[in-house]
Amino acid sequence: MRVAEFVYEPRPQFIAFHNREKRYACMVIHRRAGKTVASVNDLIIGALECQLPRPQFAYVAPFRDQAKRVAWDYLKHYAQPFLAGRPNESELSVPIACQNSTAGPARISLFGADNADAIRGIYLDGVVQDEFGDFKPSVYGNVIRPTLSDRQGWIVFGGTPKGRNEFWSVREQARLNPAEWYLLELRASESGLIDPGELEQARKQLTNDQYAQEYECDFAAALPGAYFGRELVVAEREGRITLVNMDPAVPVHTAWDIGYRDDTSIWWYQVIRDEIHVIDYHASSGQTIKFYSDLIKAKAYRYGTHWLPHDARAKTLAAAGKSIIEQLAEGLELSSLAIVPDLSVQDGIQAARKALERTWFDEERCYEGLEALRQYQREYDEEKKAFREKPRHDWTSHPADAFRMLAVAWRAEEPKKPEREAPRSLAVGEANRYRMNDAWRDHERSVHRKARI
Repeated sequence: MRVAEFVYEPRPQFIAFHNREKRYACMVIHRRAGKTVASVNDLIIGALECQLPRPQFAYVAPFRDQAKRVAWDYLKHYAQPFLAGRPNESELSVPIACQNSTAGPARISLFGADNADAIRGIYLDGVVQDEFGDFKPSVYGNVIRPTLSDRQGWIVFGGTPKGRNEFWSVREQARLNPAEWYLLELRASESGLIDPGELEQARKQLTNDQYAQEYECDFAAALPGAYFGRELVVAEREGRITLVNMDPAVPVHTAWDIGYRDDTSIWWYQVIRDEIHVIDYHASSGQTIKFYSDLIKAKAYRYGTHWLPHDARAKTLAAAGKSIIEQLAEGLELSSLAIVPDLSVQDGIQAARKALERTWFDEERCYEGLEALRQYQREYDEEKKAFREKPRHDWTSHPADAFRMLAVAWRAEEPKKPEREAPRSLAVGEANRYRMNDAWRDHERSVHRKARI
């Protein structure tokens, strides 16, 4: 490790992290502790020391713009003494001269998990996944992990807690497998990296959950601004997130949200008495309408109604003037396709909250969709220091919107109990609304009731 030539001077709290020998690492770090600076320099160290030809390393943030904003200047600054060429501003990559001259220059690149396909197909000798709790859960398994296999690259999962999501699962794996994992947890009350007076000010200005999550790395704190956090905690406590088998005697319905540039999400569910049984989930992007109709038919379910969002009626030029519902009708029965009643987003969220009180989820098949519902949040206004009314648009949006479609459809189809007509009394004067016909009708009802008794 060429510490003398580094512009970077590691904080004492991160020295053990840089000197680790384990392939897998997890960093649970409080805000403003220097996690991004440590991560960028760990990639530089890895690039300098790699013995394999043409090494490649990556820093991945939830969004590419976020990676550029928080890490690009740090990477250029700290890599300056070791550059083997000019940084590539368009590709967000820097060439590094390896200590082993036969390896050739290494390359460190920045990526966003929102466009994970840009990572697909390359090899990596090391990768940092920063703010991993904000990643779509499938990104690591489907895209990033395969890039490490042929060169047995190392990986770092970093972030601040956001409830018991995928990052919490990684942290638990690291905690329970110390022989394979390096785990670093830094809480602001213990790290000594933030002035105690500043921490006290933060404690006064934030809610207890916000402070516990952002500064004390508490995975049990409620996710600020989460729409469905309380409902899903109750569902988990009541055992409604479990194994849910499909009942072959009951039709299976689907609820959709269709993404034109990003994910299309689908929930499969059954309504049994007054319960909603969610038995399956799917989300993918860049697929054709035929792909989704084939996916529906490939599952051996007896279908009821396929509920589509209201904009599925819109005709587009790209589809030769056909709407989504017309395109789906080419592969699915038109009679099974229906449009969800058009409600505002806020009304739909309220309907979803009510539906969640009666919903059972298959934990395994709906895992990614459940993670999306847990993390679906209101957008935060940095200037006003308050949550806006509208939801934040990220990878959780389409799964949550599809569940809104489910909830609104269920509410529209839910059997309504007939309301009993309020009895009317005979009155004298203008207030009288009781007529002779009403008297004969009530008399007949009385006769029939006595006869049944």
